[in-house]
Amino acid sequence: MKTIKIGTRESKLAVIQAEMVADDIRENCTDITPELVTMKTTGDKILNKTLDKIGGKGLFVKELDAALLDGRSDISVHSLKDMPMEVSKELPLLGFSKREDPRDVLVLPKGKTELDKALPLGCSSARRILQLKELFPDMEVKSIRGNVLTRLEKLDRGEYSALILAAAGLKRLGLEERISRYFSTNEMIPAAGQGILAVQGRQGEDYSYLSGFFDEESTWCALAERSFVRTLDGGCSSPIAAYAAVDNGILKLTGLYAAEGSTSYVTGQIEGNPAEAERLGKNLAEQLKNQE
Repeated sequence: MKTIKIGTRESKLAVIQAEMVADDIRENCTDITPELVTMKTTGDKILNKTLDKIGGKGLFVKELDAALLDGRSDISVHSLKDMPMEVSKELPLLGFSKREDPRDVLVLPKGKTELDKALPLGCSSARRILQLKELFPDMEVKSIRGNVLTRLEKLDRGEYSALILAAAGLKRLGLEERISRYFSTNEMIPAAGQGILAVQGRQGEDYSYLSGFFDEESTWCALAERSFVRTLDGGCSSPIAAYAAVDNGILKLTGLYAAEGSTSYVTGQIEGNPAEAERLGKNLAEQLKNQE
């Protein structure tokens, strides 16, 4: 019996997501035993500063990458939206899961039915903050860090009027009942890759046992969204959003772009053949950059 070690962050959500991959392996490959290897990343340890001040999204993958490289793990499972746009050739992204709900949501404190405008909205994403200014122009937005459960504790203690979170994480944690409002993908354009899991491995190894976990439609969407952000040189601190969906064989990509430090932004759409996902992402990015 072969053992496959799955590297993951140690938060409850990350472990649930890694278990989704482990369950697929157990179901489809009876000769493989999956085993989780959990670790705390630098991004999980430094919670008193916003991500753009401490090095961006790469801080959530550095320790997982090191474990892959030295053989302590065989694959890593990530939320795709936490992955840097540039990935090492030695540690390629092997594929992408079927997408969970990509929308952002509003979460009120337990027992509350309305926003308390005397308290701030909790949100750390530049992408969300920019769009919240239009949705809630009279509300203050205050940074919040930590995993989903930690953020919910702060909310319920009365530190915030509401949180803006990803629907996917709450649904995977079994906390869908905490959602007070769903924002449509037009009201709040999601982060590139939101709701999709990425599996990363080592170059040149056989990962055919994962083929059933990967989803073609999610792959097209992920490639388009990440190409859009990469073309704009978008890291964690840039207010950039991208959301793709496939309908009747046509991929439609919506993008948002704001130059760093700008309070205004431009949005646009492009559609075309899903097989040309990366080109579509690049083209839309160049169009919006020229408008800014």
